[in-house]
Amino acid sequence: MGIQQVALKAAREFVSNHPEELGRALRNALSLRFGIPLAALRWLGKQAVDSGKVKALQIDAKPPGLHITLEVEQMQTPIRASFVLYIDRVELSDAQALVALRVEEVNLEVTGPAETPVAALIKSGALDLSNPGTLAGYLPGRSPVLVEAEGSRLVLDFMQEPKLGNNRFVRQALGLLSSVVKIHAIESDSGHFDVVLRAFPRGMGEVVRAFNQHLIAPAVIHMLPGGR
Repeated sequence: MGIQQVALKAAREFVSNHPEELGRALRNALSLRFGIPLAALRWLGKQAVDSGKVKALQIDAKPPGLHITLEVEQMQTPIRASFVLYIDRVELSDAQALVALRVEEVNLEVTGPAETPVAALIKSGALDLSNPGTLAGYLPGRSPVLVEAEGSRLVLDFMQEPKLGNNRFVRQALGLLSSVVKIHAIESDSGHFDVVLRAFPRGMGEVVRAFNQHLIAPAVIHMLPGGR
């Protein structure tokens, strides 16, 4: 059974066991909220464990963020890492897909015998885990997607990845989407991770302009002789 079929089966079982989720989803839709049950995130975590990408992964709510604990092996060192993740801001447009994160309460432990440089750094407390953003900013091979890293803050702009940023379809789709809705907040409660939306954030005039720029004009150009 493929992963899509497994996910669909798990979703059906979850809704069958939690019929109240349907009512919640309807109420959320009326108020432009999209709720992801933490059970769904934990299911994804289980898939990561089953695939061998991590040894263990636990996701719990710490409103308005998530408390995440995972066990991995890096450079022959078994490590348990825990942190609280907050999503402070999401900005989408035809030019950017920006996500501002805060990573706090970071803790690393060596969970087994290991005589490695990584184990020595963790055990000695030489790593400054109070500023994970600053630490990430100094790591070699920094991805262009990471556009800001300071203190506990990490800012990612996925449009800096050439495969996305140079994709005309992606840029047009984000331009249209961002004119219609804006991600106002992302927050957790005891059982859900909610995305709060706002409709027509820059007014109907911006919606018309975006549809002209990203949908109508490209279609007209495509129909012209020599258009692509």
